[in-house]
Amino acid sequence: MIPAGVTVSQNGGIVSVKGPKGELSQKVDSSIIVKIEDGRITFEIDENSPVNYKQKQAFHGLYRSLVNNMVVGVSEGYKKELELVGVGYRVSNQGNLIELTLGYTHPIFLELPKEVKVETKSERNQNPQITLESCNKELLGLICAKIRSFRMPEPYKGKGILFKGEVIRRKSGKSASAK
Repeated sequence: MIPAGVTVSQNGGIVSVKGPKGELSQKVDSSIIVKIEDGRITFEIDENSPVNYKQKQAFHGLYRSLVNNMVVGVSEGYKKELELVGVGYRVSNQGNLIELTLGYTHPIFLELPKEVKVETKSERNQNPQITLESCNKELLGLICAKIRSFRMPEPYKGKGILFKGEVIRRKSGKSASAK
């Protein structure tokens, strides 16, 4: 079902979705037929396509999921929260420029695309937090992965950049081994 306020159109092999949170488009492979009728989007496999059947089935699920993510993104949007766990880890932003202090000799600056809204929060006695919002789920995931790559969570001290609510399985160091 297409929610109210969202319009979906198809031009050639490109599906475009427009809603209150933004506008997205996705190219669809020629082995998949997209039909938009009565407030529903349906995907069918083109039997006459030269692509093998297993690949067609994979494309069917892929494009159905991508278009569904676009519809949800332009109507509700996506939100990810990251938490910086570590002594001296800080974050601040000015517009879409994030400044991260993660224990290196220099601060890290990251310029975000205009499609992503960022908000940082640093309160006393709490870990700094980054909140990212966007209508594009793929772009949001890529940016979160990039930010996490600056300090991946490590299992010995539990430090790093984590998703809010993520639990790191802790390991004991070599001093805890049996003698």
